[in-house]
Amino acid sequence: METIAAIATPNGVGAISIVRVSGERAFEIAKKLTKKDNFPPRVAKLCKIYDSNNELIDIAIVIYFKAPHSFTGEDIVEFQCHGGVVVSRMILDEILKHDVRLALPGEFSKRAFLNGKIDASQAEAIAKLIETRSREGAKLLSRQLEGDLAKFVEEIREKLIEIMAYSEVFIDYAEEDLPESLGGDIEKKLNAVEEVLSHTLEVSKRREGMLSGYKVAIVGKPNVGKSSILNALLNRQRAIVSDIAGTTRDTIEEDIQIGSHLIRIIDTAGIRAAKDEIEKIGVERSKKAVEEADIVIAVFDANEFTKEDEEILELIKNADKDVIVAINKIDKGIKIDLDKFKDFKIVKISAKSDIKPLIKALEELLDSYSGEDEHILISTRQISAVEKALNAIKEAREFLSTGELELFSYQIQDAIKAISEITKPFEYDEMLDKMFGSFCVGK
Repeated sequence: METIAAIATPNGVGAISIVRVSGERAFEIAKKLTKKDNFPPRVAKLCKIYDSNNELIDIAIVIYFKAPHSFTGEDIVEFQCHGGVVVSRMILDEILKHDVRLALPGEFSKRAFLNGKIDASQAEAIAKLIETRSREGAKLLSRQLEGDLAKFVEEIREKLIEIMAYSEVFIDYAEEDLPESLGGDIEKKLNAVEEVLSHTLEVSKRREGMLSGYKVAIVGKPNVGKSSILNALLNRQRAIVSDIAGTTRDTIEEDIQIGSHLIRIIDTAGIRAAKDEIEKIGVERSKKAVEEADIVIAVFDANEFTKEDEEILELIKNADKDVIVAINKIDKGIKIDLDKFKDFKIVKISAKSDIKPLIKALEELLDSYSGEDEHILISTRQISAVEKALNAIKEAREFLSTGELELFSYQIQDAIKAISEITKPFEYDEMLDKMFGSFCVGK
């Protein structure tokens, strides 16, 4: 396999930049660039780095990771040079002169996967860990790097293999004196697996924003204080605030930190019967923002409840989202009937003076999404694998009810293959070992 190299740190000025080389020529290149022969594995060594003209490029730390005890499973050398846009590029250019090619995006992780150092779920966790926008997401992905999701998948596979083994016993030893409860045991075990997978799928879809950042939409009628709330959250004048209804005519998006969560907050145009085409587009975008948001902050005036408010109340009732109702302008008193919002979390605020109750409610809601003890699927590929497994289980259930056990086993095998896509392929021999290891059939 070709030796590859790349700069492993972001472009720009910094204290340190890392150039990574992986492959059978890595150790040889380290010796050529440093003019040294002794590199004990996993020992940081300060070396002078030279180019092909014997001119000094930099004085850097060089670390050698000997195969197979490295991230990729191959020989790896890391050059930790002074940061900046020039030095690391010069070292990389020098490395590429020695029958080495530039690594493709994600190729170091790909080699780690191909060499059995990580499974597919861990490879995806590495990519997501770089992009995650919350501490909870980082903790979750760190657990997956340790193999948390892989263990979960393995448990499900084992249970499905056991179910298939039970079925095969029924098929192959139907004339034998088998326990009468065997059929009921199959259905009970299948129900348990289906329940766990369905729950995992539901939780994963609901908490997708844990990794990418939750979207929070602020909605309400014109001039109810949405932009004032946004400005208070940002602690700066991001949105124009005036007494003229319809000042905000498009969505405004900003990233803000709420507790340990980085969220995308969206201030929308006031929802009302639009007076012109531009405002109509803004209102439609507001409704779309509600559809795409994870959380909705619905703002109502504490002193009046209008037809426009009725429309917004109906919108959030049908939104199937987590909603916080913010009763704004309480400094002027509260004249509206709060029982209208009894199905929602209510906070009373004055956007001009104090929105702490809203921030607290939002942080508590975000904290409730953490789910540290639950398994989360972190990619479309993983979600698709579980969906395929659940579909196969559904088909298997129908065949079980009609006693068509050959077709039942076939569908269970499909479910095993689907769930295994998350980490590794299914080996049919595992089923045979499970079958003959679980039952004393005397043959």
